[in-house]
Amino acid sequence: MTAGMPYLLRPNPDDSRLTRSVSGVDQDGNRVDRAVTVETPLTLFLNDQEIVTMMTIGDFPDYLAVGYLLNQGMLEGIGEVTGIDHDEETATLVVRTLRKTDYEEKLRKRTLTSGCAQGTVFGDLMDEIESVNLDRNAVVHTGWLHALTKTITATPSLYLKAGAIHGCVLCEGDRPLVYMEDVGRHNAVDKIAGYMALENIQATGKLFYTTGRLTSEMVIKTARMNIPVLVSRSGFTAWGVELARQVDMTLIGRLRGKRFMVAAGAHRVRWDDQPVLDAGGG
Repeated sequence: MTAGMPYLLRPNPDDSRLTRSVSGVDQDGNRVDRAVTVETPLTLFLNDQEIVTMMTIGDFPDYLAVGYLLNQGMLEGIGEVTGIDHDEETATLVVRTLRKTDYEEKLRKRTLTSGCAQGTVFGDLMDEIESVNLDRNAVVHTGWLHALTKTITATPSLYLKAGAIHGCVLCEGDRPLVYMEDVGRHNAVDKIAGYMALENIQATGKLFYTTGRLTSEMVIKTARMNIPVLVSRSGFTAWGVELARQVDMTLIGRLRGKRFMVAAGAHRVRWDDQPVLDAGGG
């Protein structure tokens, strides 16, 4: 894969719907105007049942909705989807399926805040990931990590323009393919899952990059997308590492330039410069 090739999809920080200007006073008492990220509610319906209200920046609602339903185990496959209806005026989106669904007993209505405290709705998703079979023969070169960091951090984004946002990137080799941002990291992940499903993008040969911390939720969602390598410039939680080792996922965190830590799945890592004697567990 050649570095420098264009993204399939990336943030558009010039979209006027995604930011607005806020006035304030700086540390010297001077008036300042700054761009801030906009968040708006989006209520998701599965057929005629209300599922959840999400706080989101509002771009790519179709991908967000489908990815959310897939990652929550509410869709067995994208072939079930017969239609997606988005009404901007009422801030609602309806995903229609071939079969009717009934989640009243397992799902309580909730509003997801931008504090990233969503969690995984169904406890039995923990059981489902035990059957995940990630590609053990997949590899990740350390040179790819350095190249990806340089490209992603230099990409025009809402983070660079306004901050207060998380980013996730689907990558192949040293090329970032799809870059999504949102106020909650779970939304950014779901957008990529929805994009992969709706655009028929396969997980083979892919790795997943996130700007956020490597939590159990991030590992679960990445595993559900069948992506064997999860990378972040941030750190880990203990449970995230434990789950990654359980499903044989390669977990790489604290990525800064050429520095990083492999906490799980080191057997997939290929060191391009010099051997590393202790690359973490897994």
